[in-house]
Amino acid sequence: MLLLVLLASALLAHPSRPQAAAAPAQSASTLDFEFYKANVEPILLTKRPGNLRCVACHGTGAGQLRLQPLSPGATAWSEEESRKNFEALQRFVVPGGSPLASRLLKHPLAKEAGGDPFHGGGKHWGSQSDPEWKVLAAWVQGQTRRDASPPTAVRIIQTNAAGEEAHVIDPATNKVVGVINDIQIPHGVTSAPDGTRIYISNESLHTLDAVDARTLHVVKRIPLSGRPNNVAIGRDGRKVYVGIAQNPGALDVIDTVSLTNVKTIPVKGSVHNVYVTPDGRHAVSGSVGASTISIVDTAKDELVRTIQLSAGIRPMAIEANPDGSTRRIFAQLSGFHGFVAVDFATGQEVARIELPAIPGVEAHRDGLQGAPAHGIGVSPDGRTLWATSKVYGHAYVYSLPDLKPMGHVFVGQHPEWVTFTPDSKLVYVAAAGDNAVYVVDVQTMKQVARVPVGQVPKRNGTAVLQAN
Repeated sequence: MLLLVLLASALLAHPSRPQAAAAPAQSASTLDFEFYKANVEPILLTKRPGNLRCVACHGTGAGQLRLQPLSPGATAWSEEESRKNFEALQRFVVPGGSPLASRLLKHPLAKEAGGDPFHGGGKHWGSQSDPEWKVLAAWVQGQTRRDASPPTAVRIIQTNAAGEEAHVIDPATNKVVGVINDIQIPHGVTSAPDGTRIYISNESLHTLDAVDARTLHVVKRIPLSGRPNNVAIGRDGRKVYVGIAQNPGALDVIDTVSLTNVKTIPVKGSVHNVYVTPDGRHAVSGSVGASTISIVDTAKDELVRTIQLSAGIRPMAIEANPDGSTRRIFAQLSGFHGFVAVDFATGQEVARIELPAIPGVEAHRDGLQGAPAHGIGVSPDGRTLWATSKVYGHAYVYSLPDLKPMGHVFVGQHPEWVTFTPDSKLVYVAAAGDNAVYVVDVQTMKQVARVPVGQVPKRNGTAVLQAN
């Protein structure tokens, strides 16, 4: 019940006040509609822990603010409805003035932070540092979508397979600095190159959930053609590819401008994971059931070839040539404690490496789910390959391009996915059995931090996000 401007109790307490108690809309033309639609309107649709969505009450007539009700089954407003909401909100805004002069920002703000004593929908912001409050303040003070982008910051996004949230880690401090809530069974994660959004596949609702990078709230759920697994974004950020983990197998293509599912590309076998090659020319998906790697041309969004391997395709990593083209795919396979290297041009397996036993370390065989090795990554500088072992709880390190063993490091019980900081200095490993992320110095191969997260962390990713 966000923004319940003139409460019934307030009217009773001040019967002589005119209904124009809301701040008048002065110079309303200074408010930018495009910024409103992209950044402000999602706040009205966001579910916050312990609160209802704003539209839940204001879309049904509560208070003086009248939002358009959502159509049955809709998760967002139409262009016409957005325009009406834009006009409605202007009654409670003083453009260009102090944010606290606008009822829109003051009413749901905690009293101790400068807000009103009471809001019938509860207090949504505990301080003026809240990311949502800062977005509204920027809009009121005239920010537009054409303004310069805010500063960015590197973040590690860790989804939790047995939870309904993803944790955001600051690699400068190795502390959790935010939590993305309201995504039941989050799976894959990727982010926009411009730092504005995070995309997480939602296994429960069969959607791709778009998350605002500043507020960390879901702004739209995009329906998919089936249950999703992993996701990847194109190099230019205009398309997200979502692996569909149901037969006969497909990649859904999500347009990131319209936030709609624009195409379903049939591939061979239900998809476990999907990646975009470093040059952006291909989307590469792997199927556990069909033991195939499917190669999609991202210019045409069409399947161009498949590569058949000896067992189900688990996580993969991609190595680039010096010119940026794809050299090799490294793939972990069902039932194999190691990985194979596949020449991208020929589709032939050119190396098979089994992760060796570690003397003195007990082997764990329970709960492997057919994947004794289930996490692999190439460092951004292209110098090392890291592969995790759920059997021994270690990450094994190999030099590139020669694939010579360099050593191993303990990274927790049932380690899964790995992701690196862009400078290749740190690697983050999700330890599903410890509900934690292990941080390892890439050069020394020594653990430097252990970050508690949610239940059964598996997939993770690195993002450069717009800073709050």
